[in-house]
Amino acid sequence: MKYRQRFLAFFSAMVLFALATSFAHPVTPTVIKQLQLNDYMFGVALAVMMSANFLMSPFWGRINGYISSRVSLLVCCCGYGVAQIIFAEATGEFGIVLARFLGGIFVGGSFVSFLTYIVNAAEHRDQASFLTYSATIQSVGSAFGYLIGGLIGELSVKAAFYAQAACLILSGVLFFLICRPDVERRGPIPIAAIARQANPLKAFLDCRSFMTPAFALVFAYSVLINFGNTGFDQAFNYFLKDQLGLTSGYNGVIKAAVGLVSFAANMTLCIYIIKRPRPARALAGLAAACALSAAATALLPGTGSLVVFGILVYAGYSVSLPVNQNMAANLAGQGQRNLVMGFYNSTKSLGSIAGSLTAGFIYSQGPRVPFACTAAIYAAAVAAALWYMRTVRGERRKEL
Repeated sequence: MKYRQRFLAFFSAMVLFALATSFAHPVTPTVIKQLQLNDYMFGVALAVMMSANFLMSPFWGRINGYISSRVSLLVCCCGYGVAQIIFAEATGEFGIVLARFLGGIFVGGSFVSFLTYIVNAAEHRDQASFLTYSATIQSVGSAFGYLIGGLIGELSVKAAFYAQAACLILSGVLFFLICRPDVERRGPIPIAAIARQANPLKAFLDCRSFMTPAFALVFAYSVLINFGNTGFDQAFNYFLKDQLGLTSGYNGVIKAAVGLVSFAANMTLCIYIIKRPRPARALAGLAAACALSAAATALLPGTGSLVVFGILVYAGYSVSLPVNQNMAANLAGQGQRNLVMGFYNSTKSLGSIAGSLTAGFIYSQGPRVPFACTAAIYAAAVAAALWYMRTVRGERRKEL
């Protein structure tokens, strides 16, 4: 298979994976209601998953230096599929928490492996474009996955989970068959060394080898926009079920609209921004748009305004994600990319943990309170982007 054909097949398999990851999201509020669990479980369940993702992403970044990305993708996709079957059969909070934790371990490995495969196997001239395609597929595919999962959930909640598991396992097999080996064999894998690298504290201390003020602000922006997006998304999904009484199908249709808007924005605005010399300025603008839209969902009454401004929040986030991701990749040195991409994925998870927990626990203070919190977090992301611009200007003056 030729280079272009291989990556076309790789991205096609990624579409299947991205769709499948969201099959269960629109039916999760229904599961919580059916099992008569506390409202905060919608935030706790995702936070547990993102915690495992956060803790294990640096480990996957390290282990991908010893095994091919196609092997780790096979393991992680199949592991994630099995975790979702456990989720489908859970009857209480413990079962859901266990399934979410296992899912987080493997989904973190999948996302890190996507990034490492692209930076290892893509030609330098294609790397920025391919990273943009990856982020776009994940955000847009996830939105349309909501639609599919929501429609399946109208027939059977468990069917959505089992369809998800089947698609995840199939995507893992496809990745293994499509991807070429991207790591040269170095003999036996040093199990003891990798076990030590599984220590999250050590893995995060390793970031000292590449961390600079500019890197720190790029990662801070990642934490904040993912905090905002996850908090908004979790509250939005649960609000539709809890306050408006809408079924999973309606949730899916709304997210499909999000997917269309996000796709159009990513194929036009996002590519334009990435080609510009100063993408941080655009990141500040995107975060500001998200902050204003989130504030509107908190303050304006009516379902129509909630949906319209909610779509704008999602669209702004979907454009900012690949731009932020590309900035992290460009700052990384040639020998640091796996570690940097692993750390970057951890910042996404850290933001998602904070966002889901915050939304879950403050929801009881008022159904729209999480939306107001999201607006404040996006405003903080604007400050991080502006601070990055100031830092970079200062470094350039020193070089002169």
